[in-house]
Formats: sequence, structure tokens, C-alpha cells
Amino acid sequence: MGSKNKNIIIVKRLFIWILYLYAGFILYAKKGYLFPFIITFAKVIYPLSIFWLQIRIKTKDNFLPIDETMRTSQLWFNILPVLASFITVIITILNVFLYLTYKLI
Repeated sequence: MGSKNKNIIIVKRLFIWILYLYAGFILYAKKGYLFPFIITFAKVIYPLSIFWLQIRIKTKDNFLPIDETMRTSQLWFNILPVLASFITVIITILNVFLYLTYKLI
């Protein structure tokens, strides 16, 4: 039962990574379907978000390592990459869905 559950997790992660990499391909290779400044933001942050996610997954850290003893600068240092990556994921996936609906219609 454990190997079946592990295989499902691997398939889910593989699907998410393929979708995100395809979204990056559409982001860089095709015309953007959102506002230009949003596409520019996503183009800048997209490679950083992949790098940041790989580090977090590999080290198995929390996505938001927040502690009550942290200072404001430390909180911003931990929150900004998470926020930027999350926004980039939303922008790239939305851009792919708009691209696909435009191609289908």
C-alpha cells in the first residue's frame, strides 16, 4: 500500500512540474495574454521560483519558516520569495490557460 501511495505522489508531482515547465515555455516563447508588465514580472521571477522551489523541496523545509523571535527584516526576507513565487505560479498558469483557450476558440 505504501508503494502505491508513493507512486501517486510521484505522478502528481510530475504532472505539476510538467505543467509549470510548459507554462514557462509558453511564457517565454509565445505572446503573453495578460498585461505586459505582469508578463515581464513573471519572466523575471519564473527562473528564480523554480530554483527556490527546488531548494525548498530538496531540503524539506517549510515554505514559510516564520518564528516569533524573527525581526521584521528576517520576516520580509522569508516572505518575499514565497509571495513572488506564488504570484508567478498564478500568472504563468493563467497565461497558459488563456493561451489554450485562445488556440481552441
